[in-house]
Amino acid sequence: PPRSTPLYSSAASDVYKRQADKLSITLSMACMIHCLLMPSFLILTSGVIALTINNELIHKVFLILVIPISLYALISGFQNHNISSYLYLGISGLWLLIFAIFFGESVFGELIEEVLTFIGSIMVAYSHYKNFQTCRQLG
Repeated sequence: PPRSTPLYSSAASDVYKRQADKLSITLSMACMIHCLLMPSFLILTSGVIALTINNELIHKVFLILVIPISLYALISGFQNHNISSYLYLGISGLWLLIFAIFFGESVFGELIEEVLTFIGSIMVAYSHYKNFQTCRQLG
């Protein structure tokens, strides 16, 4: 059950934790949009520009940004509202993203990598959305 008072008391701390949720949602959606639109971009540019873009590097940079911000927001939120399902869903989504980026294409092919990335991004974004809503309701 949710706690009646948050564990943290600083107004600045509240702002950082809420901003971390918002940033994590934005990064998850950016990752998903990147994965969905990249094939169209390659077709429109005839692949010329694609030769200079390291797609795997972009994925790894997204991960480097998403993981610490997501963990910070989800763990802080859990400490505030004590609802473990948001934390577990978000961490599961992060693991799915990690798996997709490091093993998806080489093991299952590009399509499965994109599907796993899409699902992982949705899981992470949804967990942060619920985390943000619940923390906001608690004050």
